[in-house]
Amino acid sequence: MRVVVIGATGNVGTSLVEALAADPQVTSILGVARRRPGWTAGKTEWAQADVTTADLVPLLRGADVAVHLAWLFQPTHRPMVTWRNNVLGSARVFRAVADAGVPALVYASSVGAYSPGPKDRRVDEHWQTHGWPMAAYSREKAYVERLLDSFQVVNPDCRVVRLRPGFIFKRESATQQRRLFMGPLVPNRLVRPGLIPVVPDFPGLRFQVLHADDVREAYRLAITGDARGPFNLAADPVVGARELASLLGARIVRVPAAGVRAMLAAGWGLGLVPASPQLFDLARHIPIMDTGRARRELGWTPRHSSLEALEEFLRGLREGAGMDTPPLSPGTGGPMRIRELTTGVGHRP
Repeated sequence: MRVVVIGATGNVGTSLVEALAADPQVTSILGVARRRPGWTAGKTEWAQADVTTADLVPLLRGADVAVHLAWLFQPTHRPMVTWRNNVLGSARVFRAVADAGVPALVYASSVGAYSPGPKDRRVDEHWQTHGWPMAAYSREKAYVERLLDSFQVVNPDCRVVRLRPGFIFKRESATQQRRLFMGPLVPNRLVRPGLIPVVPDFPGLRFQVLHADDVREAYRLAITGDARGPFNLAADPVVGARELASLLGARIVRVPAAGVRAMLAAGWGLGLVPASPQLFDLARHIPIMDTGRARRELGWTPRHSSLEALEEFLRGLREGAGMDTPPLSPGTGGPMRIRELTTGVGHRP
């Protein structure tokens, strides 16, 4: 089996390439990325290509499965940049998959594609995927779901799998995720039990987390099996203020969501934090997912709890962990994070 992984150098991509390299069913892997990594894995060759401009068909010819992971979270201040990469780039990937005659496509969707939903019960894959339109990330994930709907109508013989995970963490992704969502002003050493005195609790603070190694196993099963359709992915327990307070050794303080949002909006508007207030709104409105279909039809069970995934991420944050790929490298932000500051927080990819 030959697998082409588009977007192979990020949080999920590096984990997936490692898993595929260890799978005897997989004979060769082509990792596609905008920038070549220093890191590599067995059975893997690399191609440098941008999904918005490159001719992807030659890269996909002869593949048994194409995996589409490429996605930009930033810049939140320039939504046309993320739209071109995430939506128009995905359309180009899907068209190339059809033109190259690839028999299977596995796509990285997200809980963020779902319409607002309940926090006190779980929804399955039939929940509507219209997203939260005010947040670019959610709007783009929902739009790509519609692109896939059209793709499946036109290409009924192509097996399509959509994986919709919750928030994904591992130690090596800590520096990247700090850079993408928290910004250069967050001191790594601060994020440890006992140093953060309080955790704010506000309506909607319930979300699902899983470890990147568990996500990669779901991808591996989707690639090597015969599953079709969407699958929710998450680990237990659902994370809220109580779980965060326990991890950080902090006490819970009830606060209004509007106050937290106002502070985030001010920081984002001043260029101090990269995460937009619309992402905060999205997190408060995404539903809690039921993962029963993935367990039954993929044979997938997470090995790590959500709290273990968060603990590993926090440890990686304190250590400044990363990998030798451009998205994950601690050096990407420059010495003393100067490149993050000079290129504009939330203004550059």
